[in-house]
Amino acid sequence: MTGGQITALVGLALVAVGLLVLRRMRPAWYWVVFAAPAKLVRIAITYRSVMEACGLDEPPTRLRRAIATATRRTPSRMLPRVTRVRINANGLVLRVRMRPGQEVRDFETAGERLRHAWRAYAVHVSPLRPGTLQLRIIGYDVLRRVVMPRSASRQLLQVPVALRADGLPHLRDFRAIAHELVMGATESGKSVYLRGLISGLASQPVALVGIDCKWGVELAPFSRRLSALACTPEEAAELLDALVTEMTERYELIRTIQQFAPAAGPEAISSDIWGLADDLRPVPIVVFVDEVAELFLATTASDEKRRDRMVTQLVRIAQLGRAAGIYLEICGQRFGAELGKGATALRAQLTGRISHRVNDETTAKMALGDISPLAVMAATAIGPDQRGTAIAGDSSGGWSVVRSPLVSLDQAVAVCTEHSQLTPELPGLAAFRPLTAPAPFALAADKD
Repeated sequence: MTGGQITALVGLALVAVGLLVLRRMRPAWYWVVFAAPAKLVRIAITYRSVMEACGLDEPPTRLRRAIATATRRTPSRMLPRVTRVRINANGLVLRVRMRPGQEVRDFETAGERLRHAWRAYAVHVSPLRPGTLQLRIIGYDVLRRVVMPRSASRQLLQVPVALRADGLPHLRDFRAIAHELVMGATESGKSVYLRGLISGLASQPVALVGIDCKWGVELAPFSRRLSALACTPEEAAELLDALVTEMTERYELIRTIQQFAPAAGPEAISSDIWGLADDLRPVPIVVFVDEVAELFLATTASDEKRRDRMVTQLVRIAQLGRAAGIYLEICGQRFGAELGKGATALRAQLTGRISHRVNDETTAKMALGDISPLAVMAATAIGPDQRGTAIAGDSSGGWSVVRSPLVSLDQAVAVCTEHSQLTPELPGLAAFRPLTAPAPFALAADKD
């Protein structure tokens, strides 16, 4: 073997090793540069055979048969037509026009066969408009190392808090889904989800309120960005009363504006704060309740009275808070009817559901049972090594597998500290404003 051949072999080996390293460390780059073009060629070559094997072709029309008879040819069966192809960082997006007689369910049923035929990690089908659907062909496991797309929406009260298995961001949109239940066992990633949500809201003009009956160990680090914080059941009871009072005042404001609105025209009438003028609209409030089961526990008669009042106030906020711009994010390890009176009524008002790994099937059913039995099975199948993975669903019946990007506690605290000047002053909640300690760098300077 000559020296030139040895050099060529060494060069090929280095290229192969480089590609393997790139595939491991930067799967998105590897996909866009190498894997996606190869996948497109494979799909183009095997498209007809795969469609026929999956039963996604249709008999030829009468016109086609007549033309084939006149030209003495065998009429070919009609295939769904690909009208658009797009490459993104995690897969291919094919826009497909269905043939008459086909429906989206035909492609959903064949999704697993399409995945194997095209050697894809996953195939997701979604309808676009009548007669047209979208095939999202995922090239690799996008949830192994979560990278949120930069194009994710960041409008008011919208936070891209996780990545879905189809490569799209999962938005926590409080305007669309006012209240949410977040379940997860210890070390399941529930706290990471909560940190990401707080970090996303910290830079927005909203008020953040925390109820953390674990003496504030989860939410107290974010005190610089919190307008109110309750760390014990006694404080939580008083804070919930203040929130209901705040909600009542906002409804009175809306009603007052409605009385004057006819003089200005019917377009000025509104049934929630979002129809009010900017200078009149109260600031939105997002209430985080960490470990909701602590609010239901009672050991004495006085505790039971306080618990019943807290649960009643929570249910009232869940029922009426959306129009007043007050939103709930209820978190806990365990949530079931055995918690006591009001648990089922509260759950019924929490439209959004997030279930991380849970310790028992009952909790998964309480979170996702009214959404889909398949979602419950998927939630119970999450293993201890899949931290951050969850099942996201809502009352419409739709659900998907999501995973939150890793947000450490110090990162979330730094974001809250950076945007501490955005913390609004709410007179009704001023008594619950947490006392913030000096910044860490200031403490370090004092020690020096």
